[in-house]
Amino acid sequence: MTTPSKVDTLAGPSTRQEERKVLAGTLVGTTIEWYDFFIFAQLTATLLSPLFLAPLNQSNPGLAQILSFALIGISFLFRPLGAVVAGHLGDRLGRKAMLVFTLVMMGAATALIGMLPTYAQIGAWAPILLILLRIIQGFSAGGEWGGAALMAVEHAPLNKRGLFGAYPQIGVPIGMILATGLLFFLNSSMSREDFAAWGWRVPFLLSIVLIVVGYLIRRAVAESPVFQEMAARKAESKAPLGELVRSHKKPVLYSTMIFIANNAAGYLLIAFFIAYATRTLQMPTPQILLATTLASFGWLIFTLAGGWLSDRIGRVKTFLTGYAIIFAWMIPMFALIDTKNIWLYGLALFVLTVGLGLSYGPMSAMYAEMFPANVRYSGISIGYAFGAILGGAFAATIAEFLLQTTRWTGSIGIYIMVLCVISAIGVLLAKETKGRPLGVSHH
Repeated sequence: MTTPSKVDTLAGPSTRQEERKVLAGTLVGTTIEWYDFFIFAQLTATLLSPLFLAPLNQSNPGLAQILSFALIGISFLFRPLGAVVAGHLGDRLGRKAMLVFTLVMMGAATALIGMLPTYAQIGAWAPILLILLRIIQGFSAGGEWGGAALMAVEHAPLNKRGLFGAYPQIGVPIGMILATGLLFFLNSSMSREDFAAWGWRVPFLLSIVLIVVGYLIRRAVAESPVFQEMAARKAESKAPLGELVRSHKKPVLYSTMIFIANNAAGYLLIAFFIAYATRTLQMPTPQILLATTLASFGWLIFTLAGGWLSDRIGRVKTFLTGYAIIFAWMIPMFALIDTKNIWLYGLALFVLTVGLGLSYGPMSAMYAEMFPANVRYSGISIGYAFGAILGGAFAATIAEFLLQTTRWTGSIGIYIMVLCVISAIGVLLAKETKGRPLGVSHH
């Protein structure tokens, strides 16, 4: 006979103040992490190629752009390592310690990018050092999401896991709003020459301020109640990673499949569309950045809606609705973008965020419900990391390659549509998880 876990009840944090601390703590970290990531991704689309790959950019701009997008993907290759390390330690030492550690690591790497000399100053060392810092960013991002997702979901009342779990998810669009909004302001308030000379460093250096704020907020959040139960009952696995590999391969595979399409489509919004609109379509950079910022508000709203809706109709139906919208919108979306009309460009991006939000909001809750407590941090972090590698890591690179090869943006749409089918299959194989117990006593 087992004692029901207090985690699997309708009671959440004991006070409204504690609830706000939990939600703020999970939200602020992912916001800062993704602000850091998006600053790099968006500057890759517009500026970093001539700064760090100068000779190649002069001789072959198309290839330089492809390699610039590959710099985004390199960091994804190290996410699984971060997921393994942070997941293993998070399952043994606690969720909170890993959240603080990954936050500081990401912020330090981002600030150092803002201090890097360019190719004109130190030659080939510039891209080498940039790659090293991107690896550190990827490592920290690999461990960040799993801890934030579990802190939110494991603190949540049983009937609000989807909504609570959506808070670390909306850190992505909020981070994008901050990053794109700041770049819009800088591009609008200074000359292109000044921005290329020193202005591009400002967003990276501002990360230092955000890290201090995030650190203070996260330090005030209590440890996850599930981990407290594990510590009290000494029920945690001695080697959570080993047990995950032995006994939970299918949930890792399904969680990987589920994330692929969302992450790939998301990185088109984050990086590829900006480069395509400004470099290929020759649309004004400030207008494109403003349209992307406004679309990010849609991503925020529909991500929260996705988490809330999954508490009502289930995780599977919400995911499938989101992926159906992305699938159906791909070809019309590129047709609108190719008109070079800024209003239609903004509409194309905003409608995409409906599908992105509905297929991202329920993710924290569904992933947490797919794994037992003692391997949960490892399981969701590794599944998320591999999904990011197969989805977003080289999505912008693949899109740029397809564009240069086929000269038809519809080929990019078909690529994302195929990924939507793969992710939908992953959702169906995982089956409905809503309401599954999370507490230690049930495993």
